[in-house]
Amino acid sequence: MTWQEIYQSKLTTAEEAIKLIHDGDKVVTGFACGEPIHIERALAAHYKDYKDVEIVTMLTLIESPWSMREFKGHIKLNTLFASKSTRAGINSGDSEFTTSHFYEIPDIIQNYICPRVSIVMVSPPDEHGYVSFGTTVDYTKGTTDYCEVVIAQVNKCMPRTFGNSIKHVRDFTCFVEFDEELPEVVSGEPSAIDMEIGKNCASLINDGDCLQLGIGGIPNAVCVQLTDKKDLGLHSELVGDGVVPLLESGVINNKKKQTNVGRTVLGAAFGSKILCDYINDNPSVELHPIDYVNNPIEIAKNDNMVSINSCLQIDLLGQVVSDTIGLSQFSAVGGQVDFVRGATMSKGGRSIIAMPSTAKHGTVSRIVPLITEGSAVTTPRNDVNYVVTEYGIAQLKGKTLKERSKALIRIAHPSFRPYLMEEYQKRFSETPFTDEEMKSFKDTIAEIIQTKREEFHSTIEQKIDKLISKK
Repeated sequence: MTWQEIYQSKLTTAEEAIKLIHDGDKVVTGFACGEPIHIERALAAHYKDYKDVEIVTMLTLIESPWSMREFKGHIKLNTLFASKSTRAGINSGDSEFTTSHFYEIPDIIQNYICPRVSIVMVSPPDEHGYVSFGTTVDYTKGTTDYCEVVIAQVNKCMPRTFGNSIKHVRDFTCFVEFDEELPEVVSGEPSAIDMEIGKNCASLINDGDCLQLGIGGIPNAVCVQLTDKKDLGLHSELVGDGVVPLLESGVINNKKKQTNVGRTVLGAAFGSKILCDYINDNPSVELHPIDYVNNPIEIAKNDNMVSINSCLQIDLLGQVVSDTIGLSQFSAVGGQVDFVRGATMSKGGRSIIAMPSTAKHGTVSRIVPLITEGSAVTTPRNDVNYVVTEYGIAQLKGKTLKERSKALIRIAHPSFRPYLMEEYQKRFSETPFTDEEMKSFKDTIAEIIQTKREEFHSTIEQKIDKLISKK
């Protein structure tokens, strides 16, 4: 049979495809921009037909149905990444959460979770009968090697990507053709705080460095401030739209890499149509399985590797919390530790933890004496090198406990420095700074208080003026 005949013989509808799922099955699905939404919708609509089915996935960019209480006993979610629509279910106990470093997730799914069914999204087949996993190779492609049943949504909107991202139509159980726009991660404008953090991060990046960037305001702010750099490389578990101008301008050209020379290497693409259009049929961008991309040994093969990751909280010893808030699961470890360790092992490499100094509109310090009770440490203190906020850079590796604490207090928000200094004194039985430094801190805090007063008075005056104008 020709590949066309094989493909035609395997075409079916979503309603027919989900009949291949049995009670008690574990079903692994693609995630993020590669989530097979059309087939998932069919499965959700027929949830009453199933008993004790477990959906195994990661980050979802849509409203996930699997956490709904009416699905209990029929379909249950086991996710490896908590997102906006799954956090409540995880923290209430209606859904399950499995924690793992990202590079180990392919092994975790295959050898510990052991799904029978894989549901993925792919591009239409090319002239040789190969489909591409497009934006999401990560753990997704590997599941199609060992699952007994492999169902693929074929979507013309899925870009074709190079690297280890293709598979022949003969290796699938069935195909469901349905075209729809991919879920998007649209890049917003970086805030003023993001830009300050990005500026501080950019000061640690040299010409010829190889970068790992994530998605969001801080990575985008870093990208904006790298336009004067030369010959940068990119080896990253995922990226957003922010890298596209750097790739198009040649700032990122991957010439100085030791592996995959001249090629950008990704595990997944999390962006909008801007990013999808750039990676589509682009031989300079390769997508590979995450157990390759995020393997610290592979990461370290590139000299001058710079990893940039964010966090929720860090204590004065340098312990980093990135995926939990107390007992609540907020996200996941992801690839943070993979790249922190890979960058540390790299010749000339360095890792950066970047974050705003505060949370909750400036009411909570992210730099704390002790991490919140119940929170899990994501990156141990011994792995942490640079910590960056909008107030500066703290270099922790090789520093004593006292030196670490003082460096972190210096980059904390000025409003919280007195409290942190008091806690330092309790712990170490000495004042952290000289009298001159203490006076400087007090002057800075006085300026902040005065600014806040002026802002408050201005806000009140504006509200009064609005009330008067309405009369």
